[in-house]
Amino acid sequence: MPVKVKLGRNAPARRSVGKSLLQFFLVAVAAVAVMCLLVFGFFWLKYRGLVDDRLKQGPLFATMAQVYAAPQEVRPGQQRTAASIAATLRHAGYNGDAEHNNPMGSFELRSDSILIKPGPQSFLATDGATINTSGGVVQSITAENGAALAGYKLEPQLITALSEDKNRTKRRLVTYNQIPPQMVQAVQAIEDRRFFDHGGINYVRTVKCAFQDMLAHHMSCGGSTLTQQLARGFFLTPEKTYSRKIAEIVITFQLEARFNKEQIFEMYANQIPMGQRGSFAIAGFAEAAQAYFGKDLKQLDLAECALLAGIIQRPSYFNPFRHPDRAMERRNIVLDSMIETGAITQDQAERAKAEPIRLAPPNVDASEAPYFVDLVHDQMIQRMGDNDQSRSPLRIYTSLDPELQRAAAEAVQASMANVDELVRKLHKHSTGPITYPQVALVALNPHTGQVLALVGGRDYGSSQLDHAVAERPTGSIFKPFVYAAAYNSSLNGTALDGSGVFTAETKLNDDPQDFGTNGQSYIPGNFEHGEYPGMVAAADALAHSLNIATIALAQKVGYGNVAALAHQAGIVNARATPSMAIGTYSATPVDMAGAYTTFANSGVHIKPWFLSSVRNQNGDIVADFTPQAQQVLDPRVAYLTQTLMEGVLNRGTGIKVRSLGFTAPAAGKTGTSHDAWFAGYTSSLLAVVWVGNDDYTDVKIQGADAAAPIWAAFMKRAITLPQYSDNKAFAAPDGVETLRIDRATGLVSDSSCPSDSFTAAFLVGTAPQGTCSHMGVDAQTLGNQMFNPDGSPADDPNKPHRNFFQKLFGLNGDKQQNPQDPQDQQPQQPRRQP
Repeated sequence: MPVKVKLGRNAPARRSVGKSLLQFFLVAVAAVAVMCLLVFGFFWLKYRGLVDDRLKQGPLFATMAQVYAAPQEVRPGQQRTAASIAATLRHAGYNGDAEHNNPMGSFELRSDSILIKPGPQSFLATDGATINTSGGVVQSITAENGAALAGYKLEPQLITALSEDKNRTKRRLVTYNQIPPQMVQAVQAIEDRRFFDHGGINYVRTVKCAFQDMLAHHMSCGGSTLTQQLARGFFLTPEKTYSRKIAEIVITFQLEARFNKEQIFEMYANQIPMGQRGSFAIAGFAEAAQAYFGKDLKQLDLAECALLAGIIQRPSYFNPFRHPDRAMERRNIVLDSMIETGAITQDQAERAKAEPIRLAPPNVDASEAPYFVDLVHDQMIQRMGDNDQSRSPLRIYTSLDPELQRAAAEAVQASMANVDELVRKLHKHSTGPITYPQVALVALNPHTGQVLALVGGRDYGSSQLDHAVAERPTGSIFKPFVYAAAYNSSLNGTALDGSGVFTAETKLNDDPQDFGTNGQSYIPGNFEHGEYPGMVAAADALAHSLNIATIALAQKVGYGNVAALAHQAGIVNARATPSMAIGTYSATPVDMAGAYTTFANSGVHIKPWFLSSVRNQNGDIVADFTPQAQQVLDPRVAYLTQTLMEGVLNRGTGIKVRSLGFTAPAAGKTGTSHDAWFAGYTSSLLAVVWVGNDDYTDVKIQGADAAAPIWAAFMKRAITLPQYSDNKAFAAPDGVETLRIDRATGLVSDSSCPSDSFTAAFLVGTAPQGTCSHMGVDAQTLGNQMFNPDGSPADDPNKPHRNFFQKLFGLNGDKQQNPQDPQDQQPQQPRRQP
């Protein structure tokens, strides 16, 4: 039976209200949609232009000039394996397949030998060679034509790129194919698992984060995809606002429309901020691999890839240098995420988690030589005259030896801790703040002027002031030039103020005296008052760094002559005054290193150099640079002065170098003014160390205690490297003779003299006459006495003939005569010696 339903009188009204509400809702939705479209359209048009403009400027990343080290030379006898040479070549961009046409070069490793073939873009000639090793030692090197080679240079290593901007950003550009697959998988697992599937936006995550941010009243939720992170990093400011978020989404869509996923990931890998090292901002995975591990990106293992991926979220918080525990925990989270995505197995993850974090040396000076690179950049601008050269794809080849640079940075870092302890002891009763000194170390090849290592300060991150090129009073490391100028006068037989020609045994007055000029008094003192009064041998005056005796010598030589020699050796600020002799005028550590090449390089001064060659990206030469050299001293004078500096190390103010365990043949000089210095060299390596305060206050530590230990620490590290291990004794040039001198008498030492003697060198004909047991007897007379003791003429027919042994041992025919005991002689009273 049908039921009739009776509608109330208000039903039409309710339908009308419902319809109105629906219409209003639809209109509102339409209005919001239109508004969203308008806003989206506004942002689309606005940021499309921004993206277009950015892409029209050229490559997204500036192509910065690359700075390369000097090529390493392999020589027979060096401690190298074929595998280590292969690793060096691989790091330089060579391919491990000799048949592969790699533009940089290729090699083929064959057990204990390696075939090397440079490519067309190599810095070196394209001539190949085979290096044969055995037992970890290079046995022979053979050219492609079968000829034996004395040495072979390897491709220079990349040190770093010049920084891009005022923020000192550094990056190393890589293509997608150069990124290890595990690096891609690690980033995906922790940052954006659906990167290769979504259209640029993770909508679920974005909506979830939007609600969280609205409830929290601030934007803190991270729901960005890799493309959104790239959009934000390239085109937007870091502020967090809703308008910026809309702009980020708009740019993300544009990037997804313009590029494929591999291109987007490549851009992301080169752009992402990865922390700070020293004063440099690290950008991109490749620069991070070098900064944190000292490796090329393609050399990273699973654990290292996971650590870099983990750093992305908060680079400073997870910095493995400062927070290794945090970094390791984050790395392991990334590995777990990679298990979840199926990128790796549980076993692979466990092995990677068991791996300790092996970081590159935290000292940026050890790996990237930033002070050195800054100098290279400055010289590029000076010589090529264009500041924009650094932003072109140039290859800048330099003088640097990366292994020696590491040794220098480590020696400075370790030794300055000891200097700081000395400073604290000096201030143990002081309540004020302590000023800790700065440091510089310059090392170069004394025969070529090639600057092999340079440290310009304690910490580049704290101060970019390069003390290696800052002028400071040189102190006593200037004194050898006074003695060299005196030796110059000996070449032509010129007497020094009635004292005869200058030799190591020339007597100098070390008593207090007035060296004043123009009516002004100047009475200098020694470091320790009254330490060596009276007349002192020149060799002892330099060995013990006596101020008064040295100024007295400069006065005899002529202050102008000393200053002229200093100018020729690159110490251009020296002026012809008495105080010049003890180093009151300024020079830089680099200048002083160059000046000392005059002694170490047979009298030839070579100006220190940093730049070798500039090439374009195809390997073509843009500019080559030639070292500047000048003969300043006669080789005999250079050697004679050098022997005096050997005495500084063996028995003088530099003897601490020996007590610290550096025993190789070397020459050097300590220096103490307001600052502490040490300059010295071996047959293959020269180094100058400076320690001083930036405010020019007195560091109050002798060069022997502050600078010499740093020099010794550096040299001990250096001689463990193959290229600096073959130190040789200094060879005397023709016209020089080396003798043992008895300290008590100043005469040649013979077997009857006391053991207190030292080695000294003399120009032929200027050595002391006689020996300690035959004082005042010249060599010819002494010979006559030995072989003709009775004084009769050698051709006397009445004199019985004696053979050589009879003459030598005093035997006369059949009657044996006892020779005179040298101890029976009454020697002169020895003078007072230091």
